[in-house]
Amino acid sequence: MDEEKYQDDFRTYKERSCFHYNQRPILKVYVLLGVSFLLIGIYYVVVLSQVATLSTDLSQMDFQFPNQSSDLDLLLFPCGPENREWEYFNGKCYHFSLEKTSWMQAKTQCQGRHSHLVVINNMAEQNFLQTRTRNERYWMGLTDLELEGHWRWVDGSDYRNSFTYWGVGEPNNDNYRTSEDCAHLWGNGAWNDVYCTYLCFYICEKPLPHPRPAN
Repeated sequence: MDEEKYQDDFRTYKERSCFHYNQRPILKVYVLLGVSFLLIGIYYVVVLSQVATLSTDLSQMDFQFPNQSSDLDLLLFPCGPENREWEYFNGKCYHFSLEKTSWMQAKTQCQGRHSHLVVINNMAEQNFLQTRTRNERYWMGLTDLELEGHWRWVDGSDYRNSFTYWGVGEPNNDNYRTSEDCAHLWGNGAWNDVYCTYLCFYICEKPLPHPRPAN
């Protein structure tokens, strides 16, 4: 009897010992799993933080890129990248027409382009224009339509005390059929008066556009 009880107690002790012994590896597994999940969580937090930083940097690059592109366009096309038919010279922009028309129609065409027929102020501007208009005739913004012999620039500039470059004997109103009340550049660049319904090319002029404000 005592021997059986002793064996039962020994068996119970052994089972309890095995149970506690087996619990230790399981506990280690749970601890390792917990540490692993913690490390994985930290890794994802770091990765997401880096992604957010990279996204912000890319957004700033996208925001700045159009401005850099616009600056380059303005450098290549001072008169505006959207108006590439305009040529730049000495702080002004010039448009040389590809079609011939009357003086009044040319004036209207320039106004539609937010400009006016060219007003020539000095020899440097004259030289620039005549190199572009050689062998052709182009309207300029000079007329005596309002009063014969009293020439006026379309922008109101003082004609009497300003630069002129009339051809020899011009203006002469040398047309027996109609008055020569509008001025144009001859093929050699000199100024000539002719009747205003004559068909020739024209030159529009406007100031250089203001630079865009920096963002």
